[in-house]
Formats: sequence, C-alpha cells, structure tokens
Amino acid sequence: METEPTSANTTPKTDCTPPWSPQQGKPSLQHARIKAKEKLEHLSLEEKVSLLTAADFWRTTAIPEKGIPAIKTSDGPNGARGGIFVGGTKAALFPCGISLAATWNKDLLYKVGQHLAHETRARSADMLLGPTICMHRHPLGGRNFESFSEDPLLTGKLAAQYVKGLQDQGVAAAIKHFVGNEQETERNTIDSIITERPLRELYLRPFEIAIREANPWAVMSSYNKINGIHADMHPHTLKDVLRGEWSYDGTVVSDWGGTNSVVESVQAGCDIEFPHSTKWRLAKLVEAAKEGRISQGDIDAAAENALTLVERLKGGDMSPEQPEREDNREATRQLIRSAGHEGLTLLKNEGGLLPLCARSTRVAVIGPNANRAIAGGGGSASLNPYYNTIPLDSIRRVSQQEVAFAQGCHIFKWLPVASEYCTSQSGEPGVDIDWYAGDAFEGDPVVTQRRTNTDLFLWDSAPLEHVGPEWSAIAKTYLTPSVSGKHTISFMSVGPGKLYVDGRMVLDLWNWTEEGEAMFDGSADYLVELDMEGNRAVELKVEMTNELRPLWKQDKFNMTHKYGGCRIGFKQEDKVDYVHNAVEAARAADAAVVVVGVDAEWESEGYDRQTMDLPVDGSQDKLIRAVVEANPRTVVVNQSGSPVHMPWVDSVPAIIQGWYQGQEAGNALADVLFGLVSPSGKLPATFPQRIEHTPARHNWPGENGKVLYGEGLYIGYRHYDRIGIKPLFPFGHGLSYTTFEYGRPELSSRVLSADENIRITLAISNVGDRAGAEIVQVYVHDEKSRLPRPEKELVAFEKIFLEADETRHIHITLDKHAVGYYDTAIPGWIGEQGRFEILIGASSADIRRSASFQVKESLTWTF
Repeated sequence: METEPTSANTTPKTDCTPPWSPQQGKPSLQHARIKAKEKLEHLSLEEKVSLLTAADFWRTTAIPEKGIPAIKTSDGPNGARGGIFVGGTKAALFPCGISLAATWNKDLLYKVGQHLAHETRARSADMLLGPTICMHRHPLGGRNFESFSEDPLLTGKLAAQYVKGLQDQGVAAAIKHFVGNEQETERNTIDSIITERPLRELYLRPFEIAIREANPWAVMSSYNKINGIHADMHPHTLKDVLRGEWSYDGTVVSDWGGTNSVVESVQAGCDIEFPHSTKWRLAKLVEAAKEGRISQGDIDAAAENALTLVERLKGGDMSPEQPEREDNREATRQLIRSAGHEGLTLLKNEGGLLPLCARSTRVAVIGPNANRAIAGGGGSASLNPYYNTIPLDSIRRVSQQEVAFAQGCHIFKWLPVASEYCTSQSGEPGVDIDWYAGDAFEGDPVVTQRRTNTDLFLWDSAPLEHVGPEWSAIAKTYLTPSVSGKHTISFMSVGPGKLYVDGRMVLDLWNWTEEGEAMFDGSADYLVELDMEGNRAVELKVEMTNELRPLWKQDKFNMTHKYGGCRIGFKQEDKVDYVHNAVEAARAADAAVVVVGVDAEWESEGYDRQTMDLPVDGSQDKLIRAVVEANPRTVVVNQSGSPVHMPWVDSVPAIIQGWYQGQEAGNALADVLFGLVSPSGKLPATFPQRIEHTPARHNWPGENGKVLYGEGLYIGYRHYDRIGIKPLFPFGHGLSYTTFEYGRPELSSRVLSADENIRITLAISNVGDRAGAEIVQVYVHDEKSRLPRPEKELVAFEKIFLEADETRHIHITLDKHAVGYYDTAIPGWIGEQGRFEILIGASSADIRRSASFQVKESLTWTF
C-alpha cells in the first residue's frame, strides 16, 4: 500500500509535463505561431490529435520528445483555485464578478487581473479560466454573481481590462462562455433560441469588445446549443463570427465536458477538449481522419492553435511542475479591500442614517449572514481563501462601543459541512479515506489520505494515477456533538454511496435517481435525525465508487464510470428563539445592522435560483420587519449576486447591496458602515420590484429543451424603459456619503463621422464635506432609426474620485460604436444618418445633462 501525504492541498499528479519556470519575456503571437508551425511539421497524425484533448482534468497534453510541454489551467474568475475543487491550496479570494462590475472602475479591473496573474502562477498554472462575461438575462440565473452585468458595454469594457491585467503578466485569460449561456437549468443540453440582432448586440458584444481591445489568448465555448447546434461545434459563432469577422487568432477550448462531436467541433474551430476523455476525440478522431471524414487541414489548424497557446505560455520549457504554493501578499489584500469599498452599493440612506459613528453608536449586528463568511458564490468560482473576514468581527474591531449579536434565523439550503465536529482515527481534524483500485473494494487500499473537509465531491481530485479509472473508496470519521439532542446528519452522493453510523447503514444511495443541485452530478440531499449524546463520538463511514448507476445510466450516457464522492453535513438541534433574541438586541442598541441574503448553496454554478425571495420561507423578511419595528434606525445589508425581493424596502431607512466580496468582505463592509470610506458602487443590474416585471419572465427557463430569448433586445434597463415600469432600483443607481454636481458638457464636434470622433468634456464637482467617487454614465438615444432600438443605450462611463469641494474635468470619447446597431439586411453594423441625443447621468433613471450631435452620412462596419 502507498500512503499519500496527509494534506489534500496538492495538485493530483499526472503523466503529462506540467509547468512552469519563469521565462524572460513572452513570445509575440507571431513568433509563437511560427514556432507552432515548425513543431507541427514534425508530428504524426496521432500526436497532432493528442494535442486536441486534455491530458487530465486541468492540463493540456505534453509531447516531451518533440519539445512540447503541457500548460496547466485553473479556475476561476475571482481567484486562482488550483487543482482541487474543495479544500485545495489556499488562495486569494477576490470579489465576485458582479461586485467588481459594481465598481465601474476599469483601472481597478486591470489591477485585479495583474494580481490574479500572480495567484495563478502560485498555483503553478498558466491560464486562468475567466472572466465570465455572459449576460444577466434573468435575475434567477445561477451564475449571475460570477459574471458582470445586464449591459454588454459595461461587461465588455471591464472584461477587456481584466484580460489585459492578466496577460500583461504572461498569464492567459480564457473568456467564457461563448455564447448564449445565460442559465444553468439543463445547461448541457438547453437550446438557446436567439435571433441575430440580440445575439450580436447583447450576447456576442462583450466578447467582441474584449477581443477587439484585449485579444484574450483563449475563448471557452459554452455547454448549451445555439439555435439547434451545440456551441462547441457552432459554425456561425465560431467560424463565421469569431474566426471570420473578428479575425480571432487565439485558441478555443471547450467547457469541461462540453464537447459534443468527433468531427464537427474540430471543424467549427473548438481546438482543445477539456477534461481528458476518450468519448469523442483521440482514437475516434484518428479513425475519422483515416476514413476521410475530417481533413488533415482541419486537424492541423486545431493543433496549430493548441501549440500556439503552449508557445505563448511555455515555449519549449520542459521544467517539471512545481507544487502549488500560497502567495498571500499584503498588496493583494489591500486591493481586495479597496475593490470591496468600491463595489458596495448604497441603495437607500434616508435621514443620513449612514455612516454610523464608531465612537458613540451602540450597534446590534443581527442576521444569518452576520457571523459567517459569505465571500463567494458556488461552483467553479469557489476556492479555499487565505482567510475570511466576518461582518460581526470587523464591526467589533472598528466600533468603540459594545456590539451585540443575534443570529435571527438560519438559511441553510443544505446542512453545514460536518468538518468542525469531525476527527480522523488519529484524532486530527478531518476524514480518513482508503482508496481501492477497481470499483469493488477488493484487496488492500492502494492509497490512504486524510482530508480536512467533509465536502468530498471528488470530481477532480481522486488519485487516478494510483487507483486507475475505476475506483472505490471508504471514508471514515468520528463526529462529536458538543451538546445532547436530536441532531441531524445529511448525506449527498455523487456516484453510488452508502452511509453508516456506528456500523449501521442509515442511507443507501447506491442507485439514486433523484437529482440534487450540484455543479456536475449529485443526488438529492438526504437527512437522518439521531438522538446523540454531547461529547460522545459516533463513527461515520461512507462506501463510495465512481461507477455510473443505476445501470441504465451506462447505456444512456455510453460510459460505465464517471465521478464519485459525497458530502456529509451536520446540524445540532436548535433550542433558542432566534427572532426574540434579535428583537431584544435591536431594542437595546442605538442602531441595528441586519445582514441577510443568500450564499454559495443558494446561488451557484450548476443550477438556477428558484425564486427572488430571500430564503427560507420568509424567515429573513420576518426578521427584518421585527427588527425595524423594534429599532427604526435599522440598516439592512443584503449579500447576493443578483436582485432579491425587498418587501420591507419602504420601512427600512438604509440599505446596502453587499454582493459577495471575497476574503475582505467583513472589513470592507465595516469600513463603509462607519464612514472610513464612502461607498461608490452602482448597480450593474436592475433591481425589479417583482419577478413578474422581469423581461424574460415568460421565457424562463424554457420548455422541452429549448429556451426562447423572446424579449429580444430588451433585457435589463432596456426593458424597463420600453414598458414604462419603474424598477425597485434602476441600473446604474448607487448613493454616496457626499454629493456631486454635473457641469454643462462641451462637445469637440456636433458631427460624428468615420474620420472624426466626438470628445465630451464635463466638469464634476464634489459639493459635499467628504471625499467620494462618482460614476458618470453616458447613454445615447437614437431619435429615428429604420429598425426599432432601445430608448437609450450605455455607450461610455468614467469613475472619478474627488476630495471635498474639488472639481475636475473628465473627457469621454464617442466613436462609431456609440451609434451602431446590427442590421441583418446589410448584414453588419450601421450608424444611421440622423440626430442622436447624449444623456449623461448618475444612473439610467437619473439623467443630469444632455447634448446632441448628428451623423450626416450613415456609417457601416463589420468589426
């Protein structure tokens, strides 16, 4: 038997040659492609085809004897996680995508990209799988938190800076998901029915902007179909648009498990399949080439693109992969905290309740998210942070008065992981796992591990190099409750699984069929109530394999083995009245801060939210109403990556949208609550009054495997402008602790032409008594067009920081892209002859200044 190190924080070994040793500079694209062509000439058909499928879960295939190393990829968009989904190497956790978008700060996004590059290198990786730049089509989208906005221009401009920051440090960006991946429901098979104008003007546009301005070295195709054809093999989006009109010269990679054909995906331009799989390519692609079903030219083109990416990142460097390491930098910590300040969005502040006085205000901190770290959403954007900061702790550090706390309610979707109550056989924290070769628990274990987390979804971290492609495992831990009572254990299984308590089988999920909400595969979560004695351990044992069961699934998916693993949760019996305690704490305080929202279990990759209501069953709404009745000086902080219903909005004087702000979430919030900094975030997505008002309400999440993007061009603020419904909080809205005035705009010209842009000069004044930042938003209204257009569209924005009583001028340039729409009759973009109005505002609903200009001769273009 071989025993692995006890830490799970290492990347699983592979047979390929992983990265990285520092290189002096990076080759240009032209040089990288020349070298790729040279190496391609010396490869056999089998070797070329091997480059088109990954070597394992995270790495491309190396051919050491031909001087071709592998590159390692890493999730995800708000931090470089490394090689293990749960409990891997500690890493910097940045604010989520929508929180970064709420900063509206392009310079900040560039710096975030730079620091993410350092983090990626610390994970011994070369390419970061981000940013996510799909649109917020509907508030229930499970990955809205991970992407930026409902507006394509805001998304594209911020993404471009993020990409530049990464790639200027020599780390590749893989922008995703190309294209039409606006929901998680049936995400692998759903057919997104999108007509050409919204496809161009909304869903492709962020990618277009990022490619034009930053040229990301990789693009990741999406899982879904687009108008009947899977995205990885879609000739219109990949060949006609990306490679053709946009002349994209980078590499296209599939989403993980998102390849859907042997020949067509290669022909369309999907170069590398992730992760390793024999289902589509490899021997089958070699056979297709020999039979003439795919040309040598198509294979050469894909292999050249794969090699070009390797050349850009590694050249011929065959150095062995270094272990993942931590790189916990003070500069990164400060950047994340600053990004938190700039993303926090003050939605309401009646009577100037905020900021609170740290010296004199007795604060009660209340709520289910007040005393825990709600730092990020779920799925591939998650990671193991260097540390977390919790609102309650951070508020106590800043306040000079005693700070009370009350839980208020629970919002568990699944029971918390049992890890804090669990020890291994040796008495150390965690779970012992014995791994067996084959799926029948035969012979002696070939590997023994100890893992510290009872979230054991083993999608990417089974030691396959030791156990082989078919494995079985026994996990064992000792759970010790702190008090006696009727406690609850939960169990969710990825593959076949059985849970035993003190030797007695309590749950048999060997042939589960009821799907749960997991990122890839997983059963429903099952609960077992047990009478348990305080401080007395019970033995938990799980038997699990990676066989695909029931057996009919093997026929359906044409495979016998897939993923394995489980999740064990635990919760002790409640014996307190949470709302009563919250009310008492609020009454005794000068102000109450109620921290509510959702978390990574409610908002995640793999599934969509089911409601805009705060979970669970109105408990948080009830809590807020009770607290504000007990203390009218109540601040509500909502932590979510998408809008939520706020039935208490009229009775609460101050509301902050807290997003998911990474490892500095608690500190950033405390800084803003007590006025150490002024909040400067603005909404990158409209907050509707009711879900019934939302544009995709009639077409979500589709039926019979299809979802019709029937709202067309009118998502987000475009929809609310068109139908005249006032949202709860409009796109671009966000308050400050100071006040700004807008001067009269001056235009360099009143005519926009192919040869002459328009430069807007505008004075912004801070007329308040403290420093702050304003986000100036520029919209354009086309007074008359041949085809229908939205009432107004965001065309530019700038963020400006001003001291008290300071005035500065900003300069914003408008070019042809500010007036264009896509006309399928051309086909192409057109800025029509006519008059256009410039609308300059503090939000889409708060227009402060206007001006007009003309296009005297229609402009047309392709890219």
